[in-house]
Amino acid sequence: MSAPHQYHQPNAPDDSDSDLELDLEELDPLAASSNSAASPPRRPSKEQHKPYQLGARIPLRNLRVGRLRGLRRNTASPSYDEDEDLRGLIEDDHDTQRNSAGSLGTIGDDDAPLLSSSQVRRRTPRNPSAMARLGSALRLPSFMSAQTQPMTPGGHPAEEEEEAEDEHDPSSNRNIAVGQLQASRFPPNAVSNAKYTPWSFLPRTLYNEFSFFINMYFLLVALSQIIPALRIGYLSTYIAPLAFVISVTLGKEALDDIARRRRDAEANSEGYTVLRFEDNRRNGVANSSRSGMGARRLSDIEDEERNMSTTTGMPTSSYQEVVKPSRNLKVGDVVKLGKDQRVPADMVLLKSYSNEVAASVPEPAPSEHPELLDLGAGAASGSLEKPQTPSNAPEPTGEAFIRTDQLDGETDWKLRITSPLTQSLDIGEYTRLRVVAGKPDKKVNEFIGTVELLPKSRREYDPHISRDEEGGPSTATEQVKSAPLNIDSTLWANTVVASSCAVLAVVVYTGSQTRQALSTSPSRSKTGLLEYEINSLTKILCILTLSLSFILVAADGFRAQDGNQWYVLVMRFLILFSTIVPVGLRVNLDMGKSVYAYLIEHDKEIPGTVVRTSTIPEDLGRVEYLLSDKTGTLTQNEMEMKKIHVGTVSYANEAMDEVTSYVRQSFIVQPSGDATPSPSLITPSSTYVAPLTSATRTRREIGSRVRDVVLALALCHNVTPTSEEKDGETVISYQASSPDEIAIVRWTEAVGLRLLQRDRHSMSLQSVETGKLVVRVRILNVFPFTSEGKRMGIVVKFYSGTASSPTEDDGDIWFYQKGADTVMSTIVAANDWLDEETANMAREGLRTLVVGRKKLSAGIYEEFLSKYSQAALALHNRDTALADVVKAYLENDLELLGVTGVEDKLQKDVKSSLELLRNAGIKIWMLTGDKVETARCVAVSSKLVARGQYVHTIAKMKRKDLAHDSLDFLRGKPDACLLIDGESLALMLTHYREQFISIAVTLPTVVACRCSPTQKADVAKLIRAYTKKRICCIGDGGNDVSMIQAADVGVGIVGKEGRQASLAADFSIEQFCYLTKLLVWHGRNSYKRSAKLAQFVIHRGLIISVCQTVYSIATKFAPNALYRDWLLVGYSTVYTMAPVFSLVLDTDIPSSLAHLYPELYAELTTNLTLSYRTFFIWVLVSIYQGSIIQVLSQVLTPSPTPSATDSTGLEVGSPGFSRMVALSYTALVLNELVMVAIEIITWHWGMWLSILGTAGVFFASVPFLGDYFDLGYVASVGFLWRVLVVAGVSLGPPYAVKLLRRALKPPSYRKVRGV
Repeated sequence: MSAPHQYHQPNAPDDSDSDLELDLEELDPLAASSNSAASPPRRPSKEQHKPYQLGARIPLRNLRVGRLRGLRRNTASPSYDEDEDLRGLIEDDHDTQRNSAGSLGTIGDDDAPLLSSSQVRRRTPRNPSAMARLGSALRLPSFMSAQTQPMTPGGHPAEEEEEAEDEHDPSSNRNIAVGQLQASRFPPNAVSNAKYTPWSFLPRTLYNEFSFFINMYFLLVALSQIIPALRIGYLSTYIAPLAFVISVTLGKEALDDIARRRRDAEANSEGYTVLRFEDNRRNGVANSSRSGMGARRLSDIEDEERNMSTTTGMPTSSYQEVVKPSRNLKVGDVVKLGKDQRVPADMVLLKSYSNEVAASVPEPAPSEHPELLDLGAGAASGSLEKPQTPSNAPEPTGEAFIRTDQLDGETDWKLRITSPLTQSLDIGEYTRLRVVAGKPDKKVNEFIGTVELLPKSRREYDPHISRDEEGGPSTATEQVKSAPLNIDSTLWANTVVASSCAVLAVVVYTGSQTRQALSTSPSRSKTGLLEYEINSLTKILCILTLSLSFILVAADGFRAQDGNQWYVLVMRFLILFSTIVPVGLRVNLDMGKSVYAYLIEHDKEIPGTVVRTSTIPEDLGRVEYLLSDKTGTLTQNEMEMKKIHVGTVSYANEAMDEVTSYVRQSFIVQPSGDATPSPSLITPSSTYVAPLTSATRTRREIGSRVRDVVLALALCHNVTPTSEEKDGETVISYQASSPDEIAIVRWTEAVGLRLLQRDRHSMSLQSVETGKLVVRVRILNVFPFTSEGKRMGIVVKFYSGTASSPTEDDGDIWFYQKGADTVMSTIVAANDWLDEETANMAREGLRTLVVGRKKLSAGIYEEFLSKYSQAALALHNRDTALADVVKAYLENDLELLGVTGVEDKLQKDVKSSLELLRNAGIKIWMLTGDKVETARCVAVSSKLVARGQYVHTIAKMKRKDLAHDSLDFLRGKPDACLLIDGESLALMLTHYREQFISIAVTLPTVVACRCSPTQKADVAKLIRAYTKKRICCIGDGGNDVSMIQAADVGVGIVGKEGRQASLAADFSIEQFCYLTKLLVWHGRNSYKRSAKLAQFVIHRGLIISVCQTVYSIATKFAPNALYRDWLLVGYSTVYTMAPVFSLVLDTDIPSSLAHLYPELYAELTTNLTLSYRTFFIWVLVSIYQGSIIQVLSQVLTPSPTPSATDSTGLEVGSPGFSRMVALSYTALVLNELVMVAIEIITWHWGMWLSILGTAGVFFASVPFLGDYFDLGYVASVGFLWRVLVVAGVSLGPPYAVKLLRRALKPPSYRKVRGV
């Protein structure tokens, strides 16, 4: 027996804690974790080791060695029974034996089992598989621990991805365990724009198809052929066309929906970094280096012994970063987001730290598994939260900016602030957090919740913490900490992180329960207006067929024929005349839609255009109302400083170079006069030194004013500079809540004065030319911009002296303020140019800001600060009291420095596009979530509001009587533009819905701002319901999806931050200007082509039915078929289909003229192309031509009637009937081919090919029609001249009328073409 080895603990006496003094409870191996993880490799110093927490810290070297070997066998499976720990104690390896000292050899007493193994089955060691080795390298997250981990019936831990059984009630609050498996099941975080599911596809599509009268009619006709008394010809003659029609339509719908699902899958597969937590209380220490033998294994245990002193300071959990696709994110997941990354779900912000801070986190030592990130004592000490950062790097203050234009349309960045409770908390303690949130809600500007921090529980056995200490006062008195959460702590789905920082956020709402999804209406199947019009015409044709059948039977006296009663004869006539209602009409139209979609997607002038709904291209030619988003649709959301006025002179465009020269001269730092020429800091009191070349008094005054206004703009803002590395170079970027402020700060940098540093207490400015620090101030007060105040101000104290040793003693205190001209005009001192200049800039569509300043003495400022502090303590009307103090001491008699004009850059060719669409007769509405002033400026700059047009503004209206007065005013001013905000719009729609919409739809332009996504959709639905006109909605953000789906035609622009709008839209384009060609060219052509095609198909079916009617009258009203089987099928397919379908290639004018004369588009809304008038003209033409063809064929051919012995009307071998059929059928086919040629305006090579090819096919097939034609007669000269006579009489008069009408009243397209 080998000598026992005394347990050694570096920080304890040798005679303490002997093995004999251990309790049975301390020896219980079941207290150990059932999940072991891999250990870190050896590190050079003891201080870097993690506390080696193994099992229940049983101080037995042999127990630990035996358990290590037992665990080595069990790491092949991700989870195992707790009994395996027991087996690890009573069993030993068969293959490799070693004693407790770690040496290889025979079994010693130290290796003997502690418990009898007679009751335990000995396990045979197995070679681990590749999957087992992979499993051993991975850790199990903390939610697999005993406290929260669900167990399978067999007692084994459930798999990681297993969901909770109970689904969470969406109407109740939710309690979210951060970083752990939730007790309830929540919706998956998947985006779906699909219209159908695999189960609903057939029922919904078949219902949609047979809701059209024409399809239901032919279904009944096809089913009637099952009845023997009604059967005429082959059953397939009627079934096959209908089946083909339905198959084509269902196939198109299936392909469209599959394409949507593929796009959704692409969006749902976007990867995000998620923190996967592991509970250190359960997993203890990682054990990844157990593969070594001998001294390697011994060294692991010795390292563990040296570091086992205590668990104090060790985080509750360690974590590793894994990448999950968006669809797999679950409630409770902690997601790491960076700059310009889209937020995939509704989240609560936990922590924010700058990239510099993140970069300074020490990397973990290399290990066998680099994907594991273990945070030991270093994490516990807060190395992630409080690193040593450069002095100019922003501190991790828990702030982040986000862009919400994809959610609510607002261009201003939003500031989000973390809760101090979570910001200062070590990441390893996040599993102690619980977030309580309310039920899912669509209100994007409201959120109420709390975050709770549970007390840190005591770990398992520690030999250096006594039982009294474990239950000591520190544990007993520790309570749950909680903090409130509001909207400032949230990141809603489809917003974008704008700050140059990394943020950690926990998922709160997923999938269908996010704000974005709740504000989005479900997708619907869209049907074009042309479809409904054709459906109405087919009903008329059916009534015509029924009437004709009844008239023929009545003309025969309702006599029975061949044993069939009169009602049976009526049914047989209905079936004979079924071609009047053309079954191929839907097929031709659907195939035409596919051609239009192809032409749109392959138009090189609008690259990137995608047709996502191919069933409504004709509606592009019927649009009368265009509802457009602003941000990202009309504008680029990129601000640019365009103009500045300093009282006596205005600078813009190239004149900005003069401003640059003034700034360069103004901020040249002068030596302080000491022996060492150290540069001095510039203050407003510094003397302006003009160059000798321009030392006139006027130029000195202008230069001084330019310096003052540039300095004011460089200081009066809330912009923070951040540095990033791109391509190895450090790039300075700016972040702020308003893009206007960023544009102004960028302008000051462009003219020579750069914002170098900014924190909560100070600000530094640098000369761009010299790179020297020229201005430094201490920030005393900041008054941020508000929608009500419309201004922001700042009080600063200038540092003086040298840049190397600045001092603020006796420094100047200045108050700077900038704001809207409407409020600043009463704050600045009297002047005679402000109103005129701001009006000029407003007419140019620029967003104006008035800049002013005021010098404060130290005494005045101290008095102000005292009064302001008192007002801040007021319990009632605190905001009013604060505003009064500011107004009394600061906001009066400001020195007016200048006016700035900032332009929100418009999308390419927006002005010309909007003008063209207005000339096309389209009324344009702009719906935006942005501010009133911003919406007004964009409406003016984009020429949506014409120069001199009156803009009637309705904002913040809360009284019904005022709303009534505004409506009365608008009734008397129908040429005004209406500007209304969301609050007033809601009041109008609630109390004066009908009156408001009846007036608004008549106005040339309506601008609605501060609109929620739901309001946008409601407006679209209201216009549709009231006007019954086609409306088109266009947008680029997730906040536009509801509006796009509510429209008849939804157009999405591929945005910079997201594709939600383009994925949900019917048509996706890349720029707003592409919309003009999409409407006035492709839309116009699609509608005119489909209208002509539909009427021609009706004509084709009606003319053959007229021939049948004339033949039935000639045969004494017998319901016998004139053309049977192949002649009937071939007429509507092989012999006429290609030429008729080639009409989809016809164009009346070229694309250039369509854009030059947009008024041609307005003509389409008058329904002159397809109307009841044009329909009945085609009916009369069909009746004339069908009657002439059949009558002349019967007159010119002897004995056309079949013998009385032939009940079908076709006596085999009857030469007269077959000759008549050959003559009338040939004349009928030629008539259709020539009619197609007459209708063509612009010839295409496909048209020539289809007409000539079809004629060749027909004449080539005549020799095979011997069952129907008298081929001998067909080959004679008499047949030829008879066909020419019949066709000439049939075609001559209609063509003559067409020429006469064209000469007397030429259509518009001929006028613009000059033909």
